[in-house]
Parts: sequence; C-alpha cells; structure tokens
Amino acid sequence: MNINYLVIEGNIGAGKTTLAQMISRDYNAKLVLEQFADNPFLPKFYQEPDKYSFPLEMSFLAERYNQLNRELQNFDLFSSFTVSDYYFMKSLIFAQNTLQADEYKLYQQFFKIIYEKMPKPDLYVYLHLDTKNLLHNIEARGRDYEKQIDPGYLEKIGQGYFSFFKQQGDFPIVIIDTNGIDFVHNTDHYKIVLDVIFKNEYKSGINRVLLG
Repeated sequence: MNINYLVIEGNIGAGKTTLAQMISRDYNAKLVLEQFADNPFLPKFYQEPDKYSFPLEMSFLAERYNQLNRELQNFDLFSSFTVSDYYFMKSLIFAQNTLQADEYKLYQQFFKIIYEKMPKPDLYVYLHLDTKNLLHNIEARGRDYEKQIDPGYLEKIGQGYFSFFKQQGDFPIVIIDTNGIDFVHNTDHYKIVLDVIFKNEYKSGINRVLLG
C-alpha cells in the first residue's frame, strides 16, 4: 500500500520509538519522535499525579500539536515518507486516564478544536505487549521517573487505546501482538514486522496480526 504518513504506537515500553527509528533508518523516512523527556511536569506527575496531571496533559497537548503541525506540513524531498512514534489522539487517551472528570471535560474541548485540523495517517500500527513485558522493558531502559509506574495504570492506558480503535474508521489500524517476538535484537523478527506493515493491504478500522 502507498504510505506517506505512518504512525507506530503502543503502550509505555512497547518499543514504538525503537521501531520507528529502525524503519526511518532502513527506508530513508522522515522521523518524528515525541519530545517528552524535557517536559518539566513529567517527573512531578509520576510523584504526585493528582497535583500535576492537568498541567502535564495540557503541556503535552500543546507540544504534540506544535510538533506534528510543523513536521507534517514541511515536506522533505529527501525522504520517502514520514514515520512517527505517536499520533495526536494519544493526548486524549492518556488524559482520560489521568484527569478528574471536570478537568477531562475541559480538556476535551481544547482537544476537539485541534484534532479536526490534524492530518490522518495512511497506516496506524499499534504494538501490543502484555503488562508484564511492558514492565520488563520499562525496567530495562532505566528511566528514573518511570520506576514508580503502576501496572494498573498501564492496563488503563491499553484499554484506552482499544476503546479508541473501536470508534475509529477513518484509516487502517494494524494491531500487532509482539509478545512472542523480539524485533529489536532478532533480524528475522524485524523483517516479519516490516512485511506486516509494508507488504499488505488493509481496510479502514481494526486489523489484527498475531506474531510469534
């Protein structure tokens, strides 16, 4: 299928950024990565989520909009396509699980105004991992501010993604179960993932692929 805008997503620790980087390298694609590490509210949120959830989500909303609007509007003549490790809808999925009801209602108003103006991906790939494997990956990469992540929080985020998928019919969504493979360290597994992404035609809505 013809892909100009590819999104690779997944829960925290699913390997979405790594896969996006690998695809960008091997296909000469323009790479758009979420710039979350410098967000001053993120470490504070993990320590005091009730206090810092709203400023965190609002700052992410602004940052994601500004970055995607800038990167997707500027066509790169030297790249074959654009690959990103997040989609703008991520803002709503995370906010739903971190904000209080009144805060979320206000947040939705800002989100809806912006979302209508954002381009839709030609293909959206979601890397699905069980919570125990997510926690293993999170521990392995050793980010201090992620050490206190609650397994229940990861499960809620995963549920939020799947709820979004059920309501989305504007573009193809490919859910790849990667629990049985290691595309980072196993070249054969990586090639399998690439074939799933680039050598198939997908209908709009949910498409499930089980690997391993």
